[in-house]
Amino acid sequence: MLRYKREEWISNIKGDTLSGIVVALALIPEAIAFSIIAGVDPKVGLYASFCIAVIIAFTGGRPGMISAATGAMALLMVTLVRDHGLEYLLAATLLTGALQIVAGYLRLADLMRFVSRSVVTGFVNALAILIFMAQLPELTGVTWHVYAMTAAGLGIIYLFPYLPVIGKSVPSPLVCILVLTAVYMITGLEIRSVGDMGELPDTLPVFLWPDVPLNLETLWIILPYALMLAVVGLLESMMTATIVDDLTDTPSDKNRECKGQGIANIGSGLLGGMAGCAMIGQSVINVKSGGRGRLSTLIAGVVLLILVVFLSDWVSQIPMAALVAVMIMVSIGTFSWSSIRDLKKHPMSTNMVMLATVAVTVGTHNLAIGVFVGVLLAAMNFANKVGNIFYIGSEEAEQGRHRVYKVVGQVFFASSERFGNAFDFKETVEKVTIDLSRAHFWDITAVQALDRVVIKFRREGTEVEMIGLNEASATIVDRYAVHDDPEAVEKLMGGH
Repeated sequence: MLRYKREEWISNIKGDTLSGIVVALALIPEAIAFSIIAGVDPKVGLYASFCIAVIIAFTGGRPGMISAATGAMALLMVTLVRDHGLEYLLAATLLTGALQIVAGYLRLADLMRFVSRSVVTGFVNALAILIFMAQLPELTGVTWHVYAMTAAGLGIIYLFPYLPVIGKSVPSPLVCILVLTAVYMITGLEIRSVGDMGELPDTLPVFLWPDVPLNLETLWIILPYALMLAVVGLLESMMTATIVDDLTDTPSDKNRECKGQGIANIGSGLLGGMAGCAMIGQSVINVKSGGRGRLSTLIAGVVLLILVVFLSDWVSQIPMAALVAVMIMVSIGTFSWSSIRDLKKHPMSTNMVMLATVAVTVGTHNLAIGVFVGVLLAAMNFANKVGNIFYIGSEEAEQGRHRVYKVVGQVFFASSERFGNAFDFKETVEKVTIDLSRAHFWDITAVQALDRVVIKFRREGTEVEMIGLNEASATIVDRYAVHDDPEAVEKLMGGH
């Protein structure tokens, strides 16, 4: 499982190092904020972010992706922490990791192929909106200095790369943070800084086994939370991996990522941290700052710990306006602006899936619900389209005594009613042949529709012959069809 290519570590040392430092600085206020959301001490989120980032650098399946404590996971922990305390959260974190490892071995990440591109686009756009919305509290009810600092930060981020020689060698978000921090310290402006977010830890994390009773009662308390955390964590991680795949034009091993996320969460729980997962915002920062390999993720975690434990006096001086500017850059870079232009040329069904995913995700702040709704709508649209690619024609034979029906298309729950209504049961013929050589039967509903057709013709005294059934369809028809079983026929046709 820990196999990795040498180039994943050393092919981009400079870019990975600088981008990792940028990510570490951006992680600090978010980890504190997510700890506050979950109702735990800030060090729980900071330790989790350090631990998860370091472990996932070795165990993950997507080089360059950043994993740490996240808001989506923190929201699921609130009730557990309030009702049972931190120790139960740590136990739930361990169980979350174990469930994610199992999911990896069961290859559940392969289910990502059922997530359509329109759902991914909606997910990306929703996250961009949520990232921007998360910055609004820092821009509401503040003095003009905050707006000036934020605007200056955005100017540095977007204009610095155009400078000759150094513009491309140093990530502009890092320059933004360093310059604005220096301005803040020199001028002494009365604006919020990282130190105002919460107290930074002053000690290294230590091994900590959750102090909870090891019995079934504890299991039943933490299991529902662990299941939700595991699902949401894997879903957000898989979606983020897909986005990073697109940004870097490289593949990832998503089943390995599932296992890696599980190992990372177990490590986090044993070091006093909360459960986490991949972070699209920090992953985009990493990629945009030049990070590509596992080294960037490792450095992000290590530098984060060094900053909050050993350099906390300096880190606390970073103005929030600098980090807000970085996150606004992430929001702008994450949003798929082409999706707005494509609304005119894409099918209405595709647009509805994308917009519904955005609306539900933003409305509920729950990525799992948003993606579920998007996938459900996409599946319904697909079933409807495939169900409409269906035709039954007929022709006479033997001077009207014999009719041949030719079925073309897919017969399943969405087309079974049309299949049953396409036959004329009142026509006086001696024999009916149903040519299924260009049809395929997919489910029990389709088999029951075929049963009803055969039984109705036989009740009219008509001989029925089926020909051309392909091997796969014949298997399901032979196993579940009941038109040759008198007792089953009576049950199926009862009341008809």
